[in-house]
Amino acid sequence: MTEPSHLAAVRESYDTVAADYARLVKQPAELDPVSRAMLAAFAELVRPPHPGPVADLGCGPGKVTAHLAALGVLVFGVDVSPEMVRLARAAYPDLRFTVGSMTALETGSGELGGILAYFSTHHTPPQWLPTVFAEFHRTLAPGGRLMLAGPVGSGEHLRPSHAYGDHPVSYESYLLPPDRIAELLHRAGLVVTTRVVQEPEEGIKRRTGTFLAYKPH
Repeated sequence: MTEPSHLAAVRESYDTVAADYARLVKQPAELDPVSRAMLAAFAELVRPPHPGPVADLGCGPGKVTAHLAALGVLVFGVDVSPEMVRLARAAYPDLRFTVGSMTALETGSGELGGILAYFSTHHTPPQWLPTVFAEFHRTLAPGGRLMLAGPVGSGEHLRPSHAYGDHPVSYESYLLPPDRIAELLHRAGLVVTTRVVQEPEEGIKRRTGTFLAYKPH
């Protein structure tokens, strides 16, 4: 399959900002209580003896991957940015990190016990989300769990020019309504069990949505 055009912009942008991103983005233990609780709940759902390893898709420098591993999850990281993967491998040499795209995962059907997409799908144009969510469904084992989190809105399309240490970036962001994200997950064959929407407050610039779902047997 031909690579979607937006992936080149995401890859180049995150290769550029990688070092400052790793420096500026909080450790999971420093997140707000609700975000920490959702990650803990997901970890409880996917820890052994639940089937298969967990893929942290869009893992960046590996901070959340390592957090899940510390919670007893058999987890590995995947990111489209080679520089992010290099930083993750250097910071967490005992964990596995690979370069890849969630639009075409190099994972067999039904192999994963869980998928984490933590602030990693909002750069995907809405027309590509069905492809991404179909890959989630394909690679999850029956009963496998998904946690998706990221900024939500009313359909805003953002085109920032600089980010993370004022480096130039060319990626774009799409802030979909929570109902739309849930609908697309449902159409992909995933059952949404939990939706949490956090309103902007101190330290949080935008509304964020967190979704827990599973692939039915």
